[in-house]
Amino acid sequence: MNLTELQSKLASSNLPADAYCLTGGLPNEAYCIEQGTNGKWHTYYSERGLRTGLKTFDTEEEACDSFFSTVVR
Repeated sequence: MNLTELQSKLASSNLPADAYCLTGGLPNEAYCIEQGTNGKWHTYYSERGLRTGLKTFDTEEEACDSFFSTVVR
């Protein structure tokens, strides 16, 4: 899946919108996904200005699939 599909699936999953961020950055207490400057994709948990559980993926599809399974479990 891509970011557009991910956003749609998350919206229909009844998760609070502030539990995740699809544009990266460091929001407080949220799961995040972003495309890095090197073309890689990153997922992580943001809390108090820190990234924890950072995972790096080669493709958007891999990152989105992993992100979705992490956030909905």
